[in-house]
Amino acid sequence: MPFYYVESSALVKLYVREPGTDRMLGLAETCGPGRMTVLALTRVEFRSAVRRRQRCGDMDMDKSQTMLARFDRHWAERFVIQPVTEIILAEAALLIDKHPLRAYDAVQLAGCNVLRSRMEPENCLFVCADQDLLAAAAHEGLTVLDPTR
Repeated sequence: MPFYYVESSALVKLYVREPGTDRMLGLAETCGPGRMTVLALTRVEFRSAVRRRQRCGDMDMDKSQTMLARFDRHWAERFVIQPVTEIILAEAALLIDKHPLRAYDAVQLAGCNVLRSRMEPENCLFVCADQDLLAAAAHEGLTVLDPTR
C-alpha cells in the first residue's frame, strides 16, 4: 500500500473547491489513516493560501475561520507530519541547484526524497498540482500524482 506525500498545492484541494478537489477527496477517502504524509511547513503554506483568498475577497472571514479550524483538527488526526530537519534543508539546497524551484517547493520535494529513502521507493507517491514542482519530482525519479489531471 503506497504512502502519499501531499504537497501544499494538492492539500488545499481537500478544503477549497477547485480543479482536482474531487480526486483529492477520493484519495483521502480510500488511502486510509496514516497513509498521507505532509511536511510540517505545510501548515504555514496552507494558512497562507486561505488568508490570501480571504484578503482577495474569494472567501469571507467566517468561511476562512471554519476552514482553518477544520484543517487544524485534521492536522493531528489524519496526516503523518514530517518535521523539517537539517537533512531536508541540505537536500533542498541541492535540489535548488538542479531545478528552477522556489525555496519552499524545494523543501517540500526534499521532504519527499528523504521519506522515500527510508522506504521502498515505489511505495511513495508525490501528490502535487504545481507543474514545475511535478516536473522536478519526476526528474528526481518520484512517482507523481497530479490531482488536476
